Amino acid sequence: MDIAQLLADFGDWAFDRHANPLSWYIRPLFLIPLAWFAHRRSGWGIAGTLVALATSISWFPAPAQPDPQILEFLDFEREWITGTWDLEKFAQATLAPLALTAYCLAFWRRSVGWGLVLLNAMAGGKLLWGVVVGDGTGWAMTVPGLVGLLICDAAVLWGVRRYRARRPQPAEQPSAPPVLSSSSS
Repeated sequence: MDIAQLLADFGDWAFDRHANPLSWYIRPLFLIPLAWFAHRRSGWGIAGTLVALATSISWFPAPAQPDPQILEFLDFEREWITGTWDLEKFAQATLAPLALTAYCLAFWRRSVGWGLVLLNAMAGGKLLWGVVVGDGTGWAMTVPGLVGLLICDAAVLWGVRRYRARRPQPAEQPSAPPVLSSSSS
């Protein structure tokens, strides 16, 4: 068996498993530990999370009855990946790693606001890409994407609230004692 056939078989195996809706619901949730590890400035944690994200398409078994909308989108994705690459496609393909890098950098620098902006922009961008470039097939990822986005937004906001509640508050300066004035009569 040659390498090209081996890679094609592996791709079929992975895409069959990625048709499992659980794969679609779990993938956005990796942005939570990614933000956490970036905030903690853990390169190993970031790298491990990105490996988990990349491999998660094949964690679940192939569904016995795949959703036709999911299959249609996966066919579009496979065709897009294996099709002819031009400058426009290369530019589109670099957006995801650039966005993930910016997302990690925002949390690394402890800019939760920018992290949330990027989180929402990435989710919206992925959906927009699937709908526009995928000729409408991206609607299949709307529910898993929005559920994941809501969970991620809530987790980040909860984490910020918890972090601020646990952070020691600056001691309040004692007020100066009252000045006694002597009044003469």
